[in-house]
Amino acid sequence: MTLRPFHLAFPVHDLAAARAFYGGVLGCVEGRSSDEWIDFDFGGHQIVAHLDPAAQPVAVTNAVDGHDVPVPHFGIVLTMPDWHALAARVEAAGVAFGIAPHIRFKGQAGEQATMFFRDPSGNALEFKAFADDAELFATGKDAA
Repeated sequence: MTLRPFHLAFPVHDLAAARAFYGGVLGCVEGRSSDEWIDFDFGGHQIVAHLDPAAQPVAVTNAVDGHDVPVPHFGIVLTMPDWHALAARVEAAGVAFGIAPHIRFKGQAGEQATMFFRDPSGNALEFKAFADDAELFATGKDAA
């Protein structure tokens, strides 16, 4: 099966703040928009920030490798150089990390760099990169 772009629509409480964050901080190119939503090119995928003035962040977490990972969250698997560049850009913009950039599952199948932060509406995002992209779906059982 050929990998196709995904589409994700999510609530934001302020479109101007979403535009500044996704377009300015993350560098997503803006597509179509209206007074109630904005399309962004999210690494070749289509995300749509929909205005919901009452939008509230969800505060559920699950334990993963010693960290409280926010649920729900979304993001992109980047190359390692792009991941490092994004981490620096996010830090320079003064965005607080919920889980600071680090290496997860070090020395195990699926070892990955990961970081979590929230957009201005409280939506949780995770960006990760693998030392070996072939291990994206590694279970640990795959290791020799």
